[in-house]
Amino acid sequence: MTTEQPSSEMAEFAGKRVLVTGGTKGIGAATVKRLAAGGARVLTTARSVPDGDSSVHFIQADVSTREGAEKVIADTFERFGGLDILINSVGGSTAPGGGVLGLTDDQWREAFDLNVMSAVRLDRGFLPSMFAQGSGVIVHVSSIQRTLPLFEATLAYAAAKAALSNYSKGLSKETSPRGIRVNSVAPGYTETEAAVGLVERIAAEAGTDTTTARAGLMNSLGGIPLGRPARPSEVAELIAFLASDRASAITGSEYVIDGGTIPTV
Repeated sequence: MTTEQPSSEMAEFAGKRVLVTGGTKGIGAATVKRLAAGGARVLTTARSVPDGDSSVHFIQADVSTREGAEKVIADTFERFGGLDILINSVGGSTAPGGGVLGLTDDQWREAFDLNVMSAVRLDRGFLPSMFAQGSGVIVHVSSIQRTLPLFEATLAYAAAKAALSNYSKGLSKETSPRGIRVNSVAPGYTETEAAVGLVERIAAEAGTDTTTARAGLMNSLGGIPLGRPARPSEVAELIAFLASDRASAITGSEYVIDGGTIPTV
């Protein structure tokens, strides 16, 4: 009698201690699911407690604040004793429309605290232990808006993501010689729960259907040659690759996953 052996995909993250920020919705949730399926011990964090039961460890905290980041760092060390993979997935924008004149100092600060400083603080908290063990992986989730900014409501968000991409590259130069790989992923329009809600809202306001509203949203980005938004699971698969040993020679890089939205090389 023989027992079935786990596939390499199911075992590729076996024994790895992972933290995914913003891991209860969208790309973060898909990443949590993908890494857990690969055998990782996954810890995630968000402002709100997720619905339903989950085998994934959870810390309720707002990582856009210094206090929230410090709580996540302390709780992670208490539960895991260290960290092997850090996925800085949290991000977003709550700024109103109106362009640059519609944004206050506080809204600019909130955009940078959420999209840049959350990653900076968590990286700073976990890097000493990664240096001590001589290994680790950090992946930052940026956005194609870092080079293709929109101005109506997300100018501060776009600027923050540009800063995150620049920071990620600089960090990789410092950490790679010490065994820690740092990369970033820049998704385009991804059909998360929030994006679906936006499409439904646009359709309702315009008195049209969601197919037409989705096409209009894609056109506002200059079009998506692939013909559809990315799925969260597809972005998660790219993140999983970069976090895995299959990408052991890749560091200091940023990978765009946007269906061809960015029109230049």
